[in-house]
Amino acid sequence: MLKVILRSDIKGLGNRGDIVNVADGHARNFLLPNGHAITATDGAVAQAAAMRKARAAKERATREAALEVAARLNAVTLSVPAEAGNEGRLFGSVTSADIVAAVKSQTGIEIERRDVDIEAPIRTLGKHSVVVSLYHDVTSTVSVDVVAQ
Repeated sequence: MLKVILRSDIKGLGNRGDIVNVADGHARNFLLPNGHAITATDGAVAQAAAMRKARAAKERATREAALEVAARLNAVTLSVPAEAGNEGRLFGSVTSADIVAAVKSQTGIEIERRDVDIEAPIRTLGKHSVVVSLYHDVTSTVSVDVVAQ
């Protein structure tokens, strides 16, 4: 086993700045040649502490920004136009891509389509609630009003 400091996030192994024990072959053949890790020496351990501190500050700033965006999204009711029949059933459906476009045009906030959690596509007119994941533990419930076009 070889003790290394990760220089980038590796799924299943650790995050940037973490000190981990890995198999010699894994370190020699993958981590070290590709620049994903460095051997853990005394000086490098101090450098790893600085990397962890920087990562924590960045995560804290990202989480605070996500909380601000969540507060803005919670206060907004998005209006999404769609074609519908006489009984209020949509001819198509409102998908996460439609919600992302509505958020962008009505609030100026950019979110990812994969962050919008719709249990099933919206197929009726009226108000619906949609959950948007903004960070690991930060979510926002967006009110979507589907109106006839």
